Amino acid sequence: MSRTRDRTRTRIMDAAYVLFRERGYTRVNVDEISVAAGITKRTLYSHFVSKDALLEAVLEAQHALAFASFQTFGRKLSGDPSDIVRSFFRELRKWSSKPRFAGSGFTRLAMELADLPGHPARRIASAHKKLLEGHLVKVLEEAGLPEPEKHGRQIWILAEGVMALALIHGDKSYSAEAEHAAMKLIGYS
Repeated sequence: MSRTRDRTRTRIMDAAYVLFRERGYTRVNVDEISVAAGITKRTLYSHFVSKDALLEAVLEAQHALAFASFQTFGRKLSGDPSDIVRSFFRELRKWSSKPRFAGSGFTRLAMELADLPGHPARRIASAHKKLLEGHLVKVLEEAGLPEPEKHGRQIWILAEGVMALALIHGDKSYSAEAEHAAMKLIGYS
């Protein structure tokens, strides 16, 4: 691929990401993506055979960025299991307190496409969430927490609940309550 073609592809993906993030997948059409990217619809289709293929490429790129960010965040999670849980939910609280907090884009897209179980976005969202949960389990295991898979999954469920409810209600206190519940789960009250 030429540099110009690569730049155009990146511009399309960046424009699509912003629109999908702001308005959701189904409420954005390829005409709007083309305009936002400053290209013709024909050019868009020369890079992506369909809107679904574009979404798949956008999510694959975002998955790589989000996982890298989570790994960096994961390196900050240290100490005993209680320190890890406190840090985890403190960061979640910071993120959910941002003025334009929109929750997890992967979760939102999976929900939006819930009636399409074979959709590539659902597959990517599932793989993304499994990878993040697995990383949390690894950190908890390295800290010596008994049954890290079980506890990691429970903590992940609480975190997903925080993201959803903080978005729905605009209330960051869900993170503190989830942290309290997670501490009880791992035996620290």
